[in-house]
Order: sequence, then C-alpha cells, then structure tokens
Amino acid sequence: METITHFVGTVNGIVWGVPMLILILGAGLFLTVGLRFLSIMKIPFGFSLLWKGRIPGDDAGDITPFNALMTSLSATIGTGNIAGVATAIFLGGPGAVFWMWMTALVGMATKYAEAVCAVRFRETDENGNFVGGPMYYIQNGMGSNWRWLAATFALFAGIAGFGIGNMVQSNSIADALHSNFAIPHLYTGIIVALLVGAVLLGGIQRISEVAGRLVPLMAALYILASLVVLVINAGAIPSAFGLIFTHAFSPAAATGGFAGAAVWAAIRFGVARGVFSNEAGLGSAPIAHAAAKTKGPVSQGLVAMLGTFIDTIIVCSFTALAILSTGVWTSGKTGAALTSAAFEASLPDFGGPIIAISLSVFAFTTIIGWSYYSERSLQYLFGTGIIRPFRAAWSLAVILGSTVKLGFIWLLADTLNALMAIPNLIALIVLSPIVFGITKEFFDTRGKSENNPF
Repeated sequence: METITHFVGTVNGIVWGVPMLILILGAGLFLTVGLRFLSIMKIPFGFSLLWKGRIPGDDAGDITPFNALMTSLSATIGTGNIAGVATAIFLGGPGAVFWMWMTALVGMATKYAEAVCAVRFRETDENGNFVGGPMYYIQNGMGSNWRWLAATFALFAGIAGFGIGNMVQSNSIADALHSNFAIPHLYTGIIVALLVGAVLLGGIQRISEVAGRLVPLMAALYILASLVVLVINAGAIPSAFGLIFTHAFSPAAATGGFAGAAVWAAIRFGVARGVFSNEAGLGSAPIAHAAAKTKGPVSQGLVAMLGTFIDTIIVCSFTALAILSTGVWTSGKTGAALTSAAFEASLPDFGGPIIAISLSVFAFTTIIGWSYYSERSLQYLFGTGIIRPFRAAWSLAVILGSTVKLGFIWLLADTLNALMAIPNLIALIVLSPIVFGITKEFFDTRGKSENNPF
C-alpha cells in the first residue's frame, strides 16, 4: 500500500505541477482573448439571463437555467471556499489570493466554452433525459475516433467523484459537527446518507430544486456573516488588500506561525486552490448545464460563466479578507481551522459554529451536486442500468467517508480530479472555432433584433 501511495503521490505532483497550471491558465487565456473578453464584459448580461432563467420555459431541457447554475454551484461552493482559501494563504501567503482571482477571470471563459459545447453537443438518453458534458462534446464534436478520450474523462470523473465529491465531503461534515457539537461521526454519516439518498431518488429535477433553494440561501448567510467580520475589522481591510497585491509579486517573509512563501508558491497554490474551488477547466460543471432548458448554447454559456465569478471572486474573497483582516493568517493554522479562527476572533463563541454549519451545508450540497456528475459519467460508460446501483453505492460511501481516515482516498481523488482537466481542455481548444463562431453569430443576430432578449 505504501508503494501505491508513493506512486499516486508522485503522479499527483506531476499533474498539479507547472505543465497543468500552464495548460489551465493558457487555455483560459486563449479562450478569453478568442472571445474578445466577452466573459468579462458580458457579466451584467449574464446576470440578467440568470434572473430571467428562474422561471421555467418551454425550451428543450430538464431544468431551468437558474437551477442548472445552482446545481453546478452546489458542487463548487464547498470546502474549497472555506478550507481551500485558507490552505492557499497558509502555503502561498496572501499573494495566493491574487492568483486565485486571476485564475477565476480567465476561468470564466473556460466555463463559458464548456457550457456552450455541452448544450451544442448534448443528447437525450433512453429515459428521455438530456445528457451532456465533456464525454459528449468530445465524441460528438471531435468525432467517434476520439471516443477513447471521452471514455477516459468519464472514467476519471466517475471515480474521482466518490472521493472529492463524496467521502472527503462527508468526512468534513462529520469532523466539523464532532468538533463543535460532539456529534459522533457515525451518526452524522447515517443522517447525511439518508438525506442524500432522498434527494437522489428524484434525479436531476430534485437535485436542482434542492440546490436552487439551499445554495443561494447558504451563500447569502455565509457572506452576511463574513460582512459582520469585515465590519468589525474595517480598519484592517486596506492593509489586507495591500498584502494581497504586494505578495502576489514579492516573497512573503516568515512571521509568527507563518513559514514564509516565495512568489512561485503564491502562484502555484493560488492557481491550484482556485481551480479546486471553482472547477473551471475540470469539465464537471457542463454536465449540469447540459440539462438546462435554454434557448441556445450561448445563453447557457453566459449563465454558466457566472459560477466562477460567484464562487471565487465573491465567496472566496470574503473568506480571504476575513482571514487577512483579523491577522490570524500568521497563527500557523491552516484549512478550515484557520477560517474558523478568523471568525472566532471577531465573533467569540459564535464564529466556530458558524463555520461548522456553513461547511456542513456546503459539503452536503457538494455531495448531491457531484452525485449527478459521477452518475452521468458512469452512465456514459455503462448505460442507464448503472443508475440505481450507483445511487445506492453513493449513499453508502457517505457513511464510509464520515468514519474512516481518508489520506489515500483524498490523494487519489485529487489526482483524478486533475486528470479530468486534460481531455476536457484538449476538447475545448479543438472545438474553440465552433465556440467562437456560435458566439459571433449569436451577438450579430441579437444586435440586429431589438426584440430579441436572448
């Protein structure tokens, strides 16, 4: 087992190394420029489409555009926003936050292209449900000769979900509730498994409905709690921004419990944790967006790109500013404990429970969001007959994850998570002329018709 762990660790260091970071940032920058910075310039238009997309229409699809985004956000707003940001600061210093922002800005174009391709090349399965994602736009967009690449993505996503989207999340919930409320790990696992199972029985419709209610509510409450912390430490906010911009380009010296970090560490951990949080480029979100009732690929792409903006530019920023403005980033703590310390410093006796509850709800929504990703990936490989056995196995994995140590499982899932990005990014680059062409046609047509809101 030690040999296997060492091997996977070596692979992990490679796939999350310089080449992968260059591939993710390079693809995002290429798409951003190719789209003429549309992903940044059209943010207000995207929000207008999102608002209109709350109401079910008669367009082809299974769920509303709004719920499609909430389903994708349910899988991304989670431990990455609370623990991931703190880990990035602990390992890369305050400058890592700047590189998280940069990753998000170019990642918006990546997420846009993913959703455009997902809707453009989606199919309906034998149950009449819309299915799509990287495996379908690789096969249908690049041709049947590339089906092996589509299957590779589906295999990585199907397996990775059990780790990164399930057991790691249930373990986080169990740890948080045990530390703050002394609830036994097994009890937490059983309750969460029952809740997850109840949601999964309703398929994508119920998953999207739960996500559509729970994600906006919890995100708003978390941001509100963060705002309270920032108001209490308002005088330190300018200094926090100063730390972010200064150490994005200069080393952060060791101080207190902080070991110091070079600029390269800020870039590496900022980009890696940014991708871990918003998943732009990994190919998971387009699986949800493929089910949207949308007027066309571009409309859903404009909605989809907001996921990266909301996840990283908004939610992650509040976490980072809370950690930096309270000064606890030099305490030597990391992960969720560091974020909890920031809230506890400003809200004694309340900060810890707030983070525990937020982490638990975010992790729960991640479990149900990733269940859909893994289910559709395995369905691509094995057909609709895999759905019921998968849902049973997924619910049982929640209990297992809450009660065991996950060192190797975390390492393996994190490695497979990175490997998902390779076939997806290859497809996006190959299919980019189609994305650019569809986008140009959409805005050319829209510009000629004053009565066309989409």
